[in-house]
Amino acid sequence: MKIYPVILSGGSGSRLWPLSREHYPKQLLALVNDRTLLQDTICRVDGLNDVAQPLIVCNEEHRFLVAEQCRQLGRNPLDIILEPVGRNTAPALTLAALRILDDDKDAIVLVMPADHLIKDDKAFRAAVKEAASLAVEGKLVTFGIVPRTPETGYGYIKKGQGHSVTAFVEKPDAATAEQYLASGDYVWNSGMFMLSASSWVEELTSYSPAMIPPCEQALRQGKRDGDFFRVDKDAFTTCPSDSIDYAVMEKTSRAAVVPLDAGWSDVGAWSSLWDVSPHDEQGNVIEGDVYLHDTQNSLLISQHRLLAAIGVKNVIIVETPDAVLVVDRDKAQDVKDIVKRLKTENRSEHQTHRRVHRPWGSYEGVDTGARFQVKRITVKPGAALSLQMHHHRAEHWVVVTGTAKVTRGDEIIILSENQSTYIPIGMKHRLENPGTIPLEIIEVQSGSYLGEDDIVRFEDRYNRDNTQ
Repeated sequence: MKIYPVILSGGSGSRLWPLSREHYPKQLLALVNDRTLLQDTICRVDGLNDVAQPLIVCNEEHRFLVAEQCRQLGRNPLDIILEPVGRNTAPALTLAALRILDDDKDAIVLVMPADHLIKDDKAFRAAVKEAASLAVEGKLVTFGIVPRTPETGYGYIKKGQGHSVTAFVEKPDAATAEQYLASGDYVWNSGMFMLSASSWVEELTSYSPAMIPPCEQALRQGKRDGDFFRVDKDAFTTCPSDSIDYAVMEKTSRAAVVPLDAGWSDVGAWSSLWDVSPHDEQGNVIEGDVYLHDTQNSLLISQHRLLAAIGVKNVIIVETPDAVLVVDRDKAQDVKDIVKRLKTENRSEHQTHRRVHRPWGSYEGVDTGARFQVKRITVKPGAALSLQMHHHRAEHWVVVTGTAKVTRGDEIIILSENQSTYIPIGMKHRLENPGTIPLEIIEVQSGSYLGEDDIVRFEDRYNRDNTQ
């Protein structure tokens, strides 16, 4: 029996704005230690026997970030499947199960969201071993979190005899949650599962059969793209959107539950992060350059500048280079409404940070005006931007650190620290880092239009098209 970890990394984490953004969501952030939530999820199965490399299903916008975080761990995923559109968790698991069945008809799949926190990995691995014995028997196992509080933000599972499931229950009101907790018969629905790949396909065929043909076609017509597998967009778009619970688990007679008491959290809001983080003597969680006076039971994060808080209690303050959030800790769930408004008003702050990550490195806006823009660009050793051209802007480059190899029309020049060059409008150009340390340059753009979509690519080693 071989266990195949399947990591679902399609979420956006809007309740953790402004740290979590659409193009850099919470699973890619290091919120509780030096590793990101995705990296913690990958490492969670370390110590189990006969475990395959993880298969990750993610949004194609996040593909280079996911691959880079795997590289930092020294892991080579079994595959990284790219979803062209979101279709919830059931189609994502179906893609993974069908892909794994091509290699191993007896595969046991461990399904884990990429954005959960588990403090006790030893207890988690013990629960996985228990669940694996049930999955081999054809059971579809869900992990039920042993509740400590009457939480109204989670769905519940009512346990039966042994590992049987009596019922799946929607999020309760406060009084009902109190009753569930007191009875001892209920656990929180974690969204983690263990099952054989073949059992999942069998039950999906019985209860949500319309989901299988689009997923099969999406894989069959998909194509390899370097480290990634791109499923066919047209086929996958026709797939019904549904969760694992609604599509199968709440209908099947083969459901089982294994209780899990391992310090679990879905880190679903800033209040959840406050709950699971170390506190100072006043009950505060602090990160970054923070000054406090007469402040209690608060979470304060500063990324860019000094944050000072005086005489406040029970608040969340999160400072980033382009946004500041201040919210009562009891209203943390409402942060998602801010994100909805930013989307409605077509503002960029819901999508990207000031520092934008690219497969070759990153860039960060420094200043902007009516006809100019200043950026700080960092290029990783050995990396290169695409060979490109702009219709509406010229660019001035000044090397700050490292060595730059610059393609400028028909010439290639090498620039070192304090040297510069000029790229006129309409000239083909490319920036490369031939060195062994990061290359940093200051770029001054000038022109009538400075949008990121003014890029015509002629060559790109990352197989990107002409849009960002």
